[in-house]
Amino acid sequence: MLLKATDLYHVYESKAEEGNVVALKGLNLEIKEGEAIAVVGPSGSGKSTLMKALGGLLRPSAGRVFLNDKDLTQMEGSELVEHRRNTISFVFQEGNLLPHLSALDNVIQPLRHAEVPTREASTRAKEIIEELGLTSRMHAIPEQLSGGELQRVAIARALVTKPKLILADEPTGSLDPVTGRMVVQLFNDLHKKFDMAFLVVTHNREVADFTDRSLELRDGRFVAQHGTDVAFDSLASTREIIIDDAGMLSLTPDVMDELGGPGRFNVSNVEDNKLSLERVTQIKKEKSSPNKCPACGCSYNIKEIDQCPDCGALSPQ
Repeated sequence: MLLKATDLYHVYESKAEEGNVVALKGLNLEIKEGEAIAVVGPSGSGKSTLMKALGGLLRPSAGRVFLNDKDLTQMEGSELVEHRRNTISFVFQEGNLLPHLSALDNVIQPLRHAEVPTREASTRAKEIIEELGLTSRMHAIPEQLSGGELQRVAIARALVTKPKLILADEPTGSLDPVTGRMVVQLFNDLHKKFDMAFLVVTHNREVADFTDRSLELRDGRFVAQHGTDVAFDSLASTREIIIDDAGMLSLTPDVMDELGGPGRFNVSNVEDNKLSLERVTQIKKEKSSPNKCPACGCSYNIKEIDQCPDCGALSPQ
């Protein structure tokens, strides 16, 4: 297994009246060698926090992340940087290129940090630039490049270290629809040609089309999954809940389904860190409507609309 995350929680502490924000709520995820996965969800669902935790850019409040069988949550300093550099690369929404360097020098930068000899670094960078059709633009600085060219340079920079996994955060978010589709096609070609693993976080369903499977993230939890190689454990094994300082308890969709939906419950037993609930009145469980969002229950025409207008979850396939 290339990457495995178990029981990921992350809490952003806040002194605001609303209190702390729980961005990730017990997530489990596995990525195999060469597998492409998309995490789809609206703004504020926890996508970027998840990507940073999986890439070792952020230490989760709880849980573990194993990359190539090594626990990132137990690494610090140069050990973490070295392991991350040898295994993964990032592609961000804005590209994050150094503005004073040419496209070629931007692509060479990761190799310089890895202390690759200058001649070898230059050769490898030029090869990947040519692969992505940027030979004529390699000496241009970022302000001279179009949006699509900027993103291709960022992708070239990610590829030049020959990573096993690319983590992409809203890679088409700042691009027009036509250029965005070109970037998605490029990801698809790279995935097939190099058998490279991808994890793409996005709010755009089209970006997820090239992946082997996609997971829908809402309020820090995976609520649905689509694809030809669906791993149900990513949903079913997430059984933990959080009770906040105000005593508010929220349940995952699968637990709510097993309970038979919302209602009134008696607390029949509280002891030894255990809580037992009994429904006050049995409510007949209704079958889910084919025209209701599986995540939030909003009613809309699923056949004509790809995403829930309320929460942004993808329509059932």
